[in-house]
Amino acid sequence: MKTLFAAAALAMVAVSAGAEGVITYTVDQSFDDVVFGLENAVIGQGLVIDSVSHTGDMLERTKADVGSDVTIFLKADIFSFCSAALSRKVMEADPMNIQFCPYGIFVLQMPDSPDQTMIGFRQFPEGPMKEVEALLDGLAREAAGIN
Repeated sequence: MKTLFAAAALAMVAVSAGAEGVITYTVDQSFDDVVFGLENAVIGQGLVIDSVSHTGDMLERTKADVGSDVTIFLKADIFSFCSAALSRKVMEADPMNIQFCPYGIFVLQMPDSPDQTMIGFRQFPEGPMKEVEALLDGLAREAAGIN
């Protein structure tokens, strides 16, 4: 029970101190387990992952090319997807909500905390986009095993 409370406390560090406008959850799970959870959560909502950007691999592969020797992430992927029904709803409310589509959730591991995985997404402005934010929050929590 004590471990459960500690895990919940760790996971509930929701807004990252270094990234304003981003909601994150950090858990003591492997990167692969969180990714698997995210893929299942997205599919479980009847959505399709349009693309996976392997941002961590790209940054690591190109670091010497840009004159750096810094490893930023051990692993970092961004999953892009959309919901036809929800996208239509928010864009009917304001066509300029197109700027937020597709929606993205990132999963990453940092070199200074290799036993932890972070999952997160950007916050959206007040109004119709908060429904998209709620969808992303539910997906991220499900992927990380947070109720």
